[in-house]
Amino acid sequence: MSALSGGVFDGGPVDDDNAELRQLVADIGARSFEARLGSRRIPEIFDESLWRNLDETGLARLTSTPELDAGPQQLAVVLRGIARYAGAVPIAETDALAAWLGNTIGIELPVGPLTVAIADRDAAAATDVPWTRASVAVLLVMRNAGAARVGLIDPGRVDITDGHNLAGEPRDRVRFDVDAAALTEVDAALVDELLLRGSWCRCMQIIGALDAAAAMSVAHTTERVQFGRALSKFQSVQHSLAAMAGEIERARAVATLAVAAAADYGFSAPETEYAVTVARVVVGRAVTPVTTIAHQLHGAIGVTDEHSLWSVTMRAQSWTSDYGTTVGHARKLGRMALTAAEPWDLVIGNI
Repeated sequence: MSALSGGVFDGGPVDDDNAELRQLVADIGARSFEARLGSRRIPEIFDESLWRNLDETGLARLTSTPELDAGPQQLAVVLRGIARYAGAVPIAETDALAAWLGNTIGIELPVGPLTVAIADRDAAAATDVPWTRASVAVLLVMRNAGAARVGLIDPGRVDITDGHNLAGEPRDRVRFDVDAAALTEVDAALVDELLLRGSWCRCMQIIGALDAAAAMSVAHTTERVQFGRALSKFQSVQHSLAAMAGEIERARAVATLAVAAAADYGFSAPETEYAVTVARVVVGRAVTPVTTIAHQLHGAIGVTDEHSLWSVTMRAQSWTSDYGTTVGHARKLGRMALTAAEPWDLVIGNI
């Protein structure tokens, strides 16, 4: 079974090797979601209770803790599950990005939430840094042609200009004054893998957000009565739900391919780069039609502060622009096709 199974259109509970993990994540996410019903605002507030539960169960650093022996499939379950409940925590940034990079280059990391700030070497600031104020440390990545430098910085010692994405998640501008010589030099390929991991994570999270939007839409149209019958009984509504299902399952299929590639080949392999690029294009293109249908079916109530729909649809919309845009990945995929020795091999994924 797929690590990304469990959507409203899947047809029932999933029984596989990750079933217990999936249920644990769902239980933790649902408790957080219910506790914040009607109280979500922009900007989002870091969910300390959710983070504490993730930390105590080992999920906060699931794949970056060798003793837990977890890989991409388990990480996908966690990312999708927490996004399914609009968790306000930097789970991807901590486990898949900062902790992985720190462990890889031998930087000792503090306990708690982490984030990554990426900046050009000649710049004095990084933009769109997630969850800076909620993090106990920021892993700074300064890029230069052919190489990069990485180091740990204290968020309390940098100048933070607060910002947020459409969903209210923190996306800050961080100004720093760091001596490049004090940072650890790494190969540029490591930064490329970091960005690929970020793209991969956003695909998993978008699937979770779209699953949530679908579940809310099915529930709303089933419960809402208009002209003497439930909205879900109207043919036009059924067509809309079917279109939504098609978009989500197509996105899930390519995201599942990206999970399999990462599990089989590792994140640094060209097979994974290809799979993630395809996933970013297909998943990104699914977001607008799915979120549009969800809001059309809900009507005005879906955009109110009190309703939870916007907390997942706006996350999905925002995540399509993290670690590259959908258009940017489509162009990258086109370049792969143009430079491939055998284009047909690229089409069938035989790289």
